Amino acid sequence: MMLNKKCAKKVLEEMIALFPNAEPELNFKNRYQLLVAVLLSAQTTDIAVNKVTPALFEAYPNPASLAKASPEELMPYLQTIGLYRNKAKYLHLCANQLMERHQGEIPSNRKDLEALAGVGRKTTNVVLSVGFGIPAFAVDTHIHRICLHHKIVDPGASVRQVENRVMEVVDKDQWIQAHQSLILFGRRICHPRNPECHNYPQLFTCQEEE
Repeated sequence: MMLNKKCAKKVLEEMIALFPNAEPELNFKNRYQLLVAVLLSAQTTDIAVNKVTPALFEAYPNPASLAKASPEELMPYLQTIGLYRNKAKYLHLCANQLMERHQGEIPSNRKDLEALAGVGRKTTNVVLSVGFGIPAFAVDTHIHRICLHHKIVDPGASVRQVENRVMEVVDKDQWIQAHQSLILFGRRICHPRNPECHNYPQLFTCQEEE
């Protein structure tokens, strides 16, 4: 059974407090690099992405140079990460869209970002929050898992339902930090196998009081 709003808020804030200064683990220097890195991170690890992006960004330092490259030219840079053929195609299309529609600039609104090739809601939320400081909350596999595990949402809740629920119970000015902190909580404590959440009793006090 899902926790009530008060308890869900307390549990999430305790998770955030465990990693209050968590930052993105993807390496990037500007919004263009952030967009590309997040797009590439789908179904692969940040560590794997960080290994391929230095050479990619050196060869293609901006959307204009990336737009001129064919997917076949991009593939060798990406071949160590998952779905690299599709990602090369998406990068090529996305870069051309950025040039044609936005003069090579990364758009700062949801509609334009989600219209880019390979860019879904999660990528959009990360770019808005990390790249522009606009309150948004991105849900990755770690966040989806821990919210189910800790009854923040009902069993079987979708990614979008998790996003809506967290934004409902956590203060808006915490959304950006919540995303980073909850990812680390999922990676370091609430593992897919053998979660260690029982070592942190503060996560369960509100549930016991109900």
